[in-house]
Amino acid sequence: MRNATALTFFHLAGLSHMTKRLRLFLFAITLLCYAAILLVNGVLIVTIILEKKLHDPMYIFLCNLCVNGLYGTIVFFPKFLYDLLSTSHIISYLGCMMQIFVIYSYAASEIAVLAVMAYDRYVAISRPLEYQSIMTKCRVLLLVSFSRLMPVFCQAVVMIMSSQLELCGSHVNKLYCENWSLLQLSCNPTTSNSIVGFVNIVFYFGHDLFIMWSYVHLVKLAFRSKEGKKKFRQTCVPHLLCLLNISVALLFDLMYTRYGTGSMPQSLRNFMAIQILTFPPLLNPIIYGLKLSKVRNAVLQHVRRKKG
Repeated sequence: MRNATALTFFHLAGLSHMTKRLRLFLFAITLLCYAAILLVNGVLIVTIILEKKLHDPMYIFLCNLCVNGLYGTIVFFPKFLYDLLSTSHIISYLGCMMQIFVIYSYAASEIAVLAVMAYDRYVAISRPLEYQSIMTKCRVLLLVSFSRLMPVFCQAVVMIMSSQLELCGSHVNKLYCENWSLLQLSCNPTTSNSIVGFVNIVFYFGHDLFIMWSYVHLVKLAFRSKEGKKKFRQTCVPHLLCLLNISVALLFDLMYTRYGTGSMPQSLRNFMAIQILTFPPLLNPIIYGLKLSKVRNAVLQHVRRKKG
C-alpha cells in the first residue's frame, strides 16, 4: 500500500506540454467561446422569462436546460482561462471537489432535463386534448425539481464517498478534476465507489432508454397526419439534436476517462475532456433558437425593440 498524505491541492497536468504562445492563442479562443455560451444561454433565458407567450411547459423546460448549461460551465471556464495565463496549474482540494460535484451533476441534469422534455412532447403529441390537464403548473414544477434535485442527490452520495478516500498522489492528468482521477489516486481499493458510480451510470442510461422509447411511439403517431409531422419537426427534431449532442459528448468523455491511454496526444485528450463542457451549452440554445419559431421571433422582436 502506498503512503497516504493529507492533500491540500492537486496539480492539473493538461496544459504542461503547451508553449506560452499556444496558451495565449487558446485563451483568446476560449474567452470567445465562453462569452458566446453566456450570450446565447442568457438571451434565451431572459426571452423566455419576459415573454408571457413562452410560459408554456416546453419553454420552461428549455429555460431549465439553458440554466443548467451556465451552471456546468461556471466551475470550468474561469479556472481554465486563469490557468492558460499562469505557469502554475494547481487547484485546492475544496476547489477540486467543487469541480467534480458541479460537472457531474451538470451532466446528469442535462440528461434528466432532456428526459423531462421527451415526456412533455410525448404527452403533447399523443394526448393533445388532455395536455393542459396533465401538464399542470404543479406537475411542471415537480418535473423541473426532479431534473435538478435528483442529480444533485446522486452526486452528493458520490462526493461523500470520494471525500473519505485516502489519497497517495496529487497529479491529475486532465484540465480539470474528475472523480475517476481521484479513484486512481486512492491508496486503498475503491470497489464500493465504482459500484455506486456504475449504478448512477445505469440510472441515467435508463433516462436515455425512456427518451428513445418515447420517440419510437412519437414517430408512429406523428406521421399519421400532416399536422403531426409539422409538430414533430418543429418541437421534437431540436430535442433529438440536443440529445445527440450530449450523448456523443458523454460517450467521448466516458471513453477517454476510462479507456484513454498515455499514447494518445495530449491535445486530443484535452479536446475530449472539454467538449462536454463546450458543445452542449453552446449548441443547445442555438439549435432551439433557430428551430422553434416562437423563440426565434421573440428574440428578433426584442432585438428590434432595442434598436428602436
